[in-house]
Amino acid sequence: MKKVAITGSSGYVGSCLKNHFSLRGWDVLELTRRPLPVSKGVQFTLGQHIAAESLAGVQVLVHCAYDMKLLRWSEICALNVEGTRKLFRAAREAGVQKIVCISSISAYEGCRSLYGKAKLEIEKVALEHEAMVVRPGLVYGPGPGGMFGKLYEQVRKSKILPLIGDGSQIQFLVHEQDLSHWIERWAAEDPVAAARVLTLANPQPWPFKKLLVKIARVQGRKLMFLPLPWRLVWAGLRAAELCGLKLNFRSDSLVSLIYQNPAPDFSGNVEAGLVCRPFDISNLNYRIEIQPSHTQVKAV
Repeated sequence: MKKVAITGSSGYVGSCLKNHFSLRGWDVLELTRRPLPVSKGVQFTLGQHIAAESLAGVQVLVHCAYDMKLLRWSEICALNVEGTRKLFRAAREAGVQKIVCISSISAYEGCRSLYGKAKLEIEKVALEHEAMVVRPGLVYGPGPGGMFGKLYEQVRKSKILPLIGDGSQIQFLVHEQDLSHWIERWAAEDPVAAARVLTLANPQPWPFKKLLVKIARVQGRKLMFLPLPWRLVWAGLRAAELCGLKLNFRSDSLVSLIYQNPAPDFSGNVEAGLVCRPFDISNLNYRIEIQPSHTQVKAV
């Protein structure tokens, strides 16, 4: 049986990949902080040493893990960048044949966010270890997770929605199935891909405000927007972070939104056989389940 190891499998993208590989008949080894006793998991904390023996028998490693809680550049590099180096070194020592590094469309030369800069450094480490680097756009799908899930929930709960500036910030989107399918296909078949860094997203640009209006229309809602200066919002988020408050949206994520990649490179996608469907959520129907302790959103 083909065996794949996945870091960050408890996150949105990592869980999508885990489920896809499992359905396609792969033996999935989860590298996670708290592996369940009944699962096939190995205790793994990004930044700490991992023994090559832990990856014995693995043919493919998909690296999704990234610690978003860190605020200082030195800590981000020590944990996320150097942690990736330790992981990839162990993978090569273990004889892992293929490595896929999940980067971000926010990573590009000249990016301003710490997240984008860190992902660029991680990409350099990945290329040193002959890995395939993929830069997903905003991931969406029948499971409302990740940043898109947060946007969906925000639209559902709000009649008046804060809008950063005029909402013209561009987003590029990718369906979770297209993302998972191509990565699994590359892992299994190694389709032709001259480029070692690919942007996984549909090339149609979506202004942020238009995206929110689209989500609201699917929910049968009409939004009113409250434009806010982005620097004022950033200052408030940053102050809260420095006070130790835990936020659902970080100041650095706002920088990524404002200074998104203006011209992602899609030139290698055709040669790699990568096709991402146009963005459409009209067939997604989320059911709201209210439980005593929390609210969950599920796809039906």
